[in-house]
Amino acid sequence: MKMNESAMALNPDTRRAALDAMSGSELDVLVIGGGVVGAGVALDAATRGLTVGLLEARDWAAGTSSRSSKLIHGGLRYLEQLNFRLVREALRERSLILDRLCPHLARPVPFLYPLRHRVWERLYVGSGIALYDVLGGRRGAPAHRHLTKREALKVFPSLKEDSLVGAIRYYDGQVDDARHTMMLARTAAEYGAHLSTSARVTGFLRDGDRVTGAEVLDLETGQHLQVRARQTINAAGVWSDELQPMVGGRGQIDVRASKGVHIVVLRHRIRAESGLITRTPTSVLFLIPWNEHWVIGTTDTDWDLDKAHPAASRTDVDYILEQANRHLVTPLTHDDVVGVYAGLRPLLSGESDDTSQLSREHAVVSPVPGLTMVAGGKYTTYRVMAMDAVDAVVRHLPRSVPSSVTDQIPLVGAEGFSAAWNDRERIVGETGLDRARVEHLLQRYGTLVGELITQIARHPELGQPLVGAPTYLKAEALYAATHEGALHLDDIITRRTRISVQTPDRGVAAATEVADLVASALGWTAEQKANEVDHYLRRVEAELDSQRQPDDRTADAARLGAPDVRTARAI
Repeated sequence: MKMNESAMALNPDTRRAALDAMSGSELDVLVIGGGVVGAGVALDAATRGLTVGLLEARDWAAGTSSRSSKLIHGGLRYLEQLNFRLVREALRERSLILDRLCPHLARPVPFLYPLRHRVWERLYVGSGIALYDVLGGRRGAPAHRHLTKREALKVFPSLKEDSLVGAIRYYDGQVDDARHTMMLARTAAEYGAHLSTSARVTGFLRDGDRVTGAEVLDLETGQHLQVRARQTINAAGVWSDELQPMVGGRGQIDVRASKGVHIVVLRHRIRAESGLITRTPTSVLFLIPWNEHWVIGTTDTDWDLDKAHPAASRTDVDYILEQANRHLVTPLTHDDVVGVYAGLRPLLSGESDDTSQLSREHAVVSPVPGLTMVAGGKYTTYRVMAMDAVDAVVRHLPRSVPSSVTDQIPLVGAEGFSAAWNDRERIVGETGLDRARVEHLLQRYGTLVGELITQIARHPELGQPLVGAPTYLKAEALYAATHEGALHLDDIITRRTRISVQTPDRGVAAATEVADLVASALGWTAEQKANEVDHYLRRVEAELDSQRQPDDRTADAARLGAPDVRTARAI
């Protein structure tokens, strides 16, 4: 069993070295944006033998890529729109993710599709789901099954009896989106890419009309840098349009932001062995089992306010609760909500005023020589988007470049995962950790779990749970700073772990404890540590305040009451 896998660490030292390397010589490809697509582009380019730099203004997956439904799926509703190509492509990627690329982070999850009509709906929906299975090749997830009403209620006892006459059970994939994006970045670093968070692009370098790199502000030090590259790829998602004025105008495509809100409730509040998917008047309702919680969403509304911190209003939360309670025997209330998050989907702008009708397909364009923009798409198809973007730029490089190989590149922690999972009882015996804890670690780190076990062996106190968030070990908080690129308390509580939406206090009790654990590794003074805790507490209060507001504008104003920690530290 391969339990001693290690990978390139992401930490303040490797970040500084990456910035020095990027500013010290011309790159083949510079990537802007550290979401799933940007990290995927960096990995694709690096595994083709190119010199690559990746700049992210905040943290890995700080935007859309940490705020999804956590699903790897083809999209049943796109079948209804007859978009068979998009569904087939997404299902192929789903199979790759589940089976080969990151089985330690992704796994199949069952869903019930409740039926309200006895004959025509079962035929109509059943045919669609059967086609879904066929398009997916039945790889990565089990085949669907028709259920009677009694069978469906046995699987999902919390469903109202009058809400269905039967159901169809099918499978899709689930992934921790923030960890997956971070692991993509770490894998890119393993193949030689230079990566930096807290690095904001403030302008582009030009040679006549041609873009030759970027002006960069290091938000941790206030230092200004220049990064030169033969080709630059803008993978900034919903921020893509904001970079276009830096090159003299708008691009060839427009990106429109659609806000999707999810709530998180404790697992025991809904008795069920599978998730649930059903229609709402404006979107699709998912009830998704997520470890010891349920993720419930989503909304689909236009958003033109602050992109860094999209705010969920009370109206958003009320809507999700109302839609969920149409199907649940025991209604959920605001008191059941332990977490709320809002993300922005980067949709390609079109004729429709309804964001739910805009395209989830992606586009790759070059608005000016030397600069390529990739936008749109969905989380599941990030690898295809990355491949298409790199394909577009390699034609302009002075040498022949191989084709993409990322369909064959497992993420760090994936190699040998099946053997490690089968041998988890031995890990239990060697570490003294209980079985549930070992499984939790394997499903977050894969075979990199050996690096955590080494830390715990050297410092046994790290094997204890966090008092404020006992789902996580102290070692996990420290490892986030020493190996996973976390620079701030918010990075750890919100993205390396999910304490911010998995604990009723939104991580307040864990904040000081985590700050104490990582202060030395991140080089914080006592004052900086206090500031990190204070910032996090202010962020929590601002988010709770926004969720009490009646509409988007008042919610946005409330959320902006807490400044971004990186903006606050910039010079």
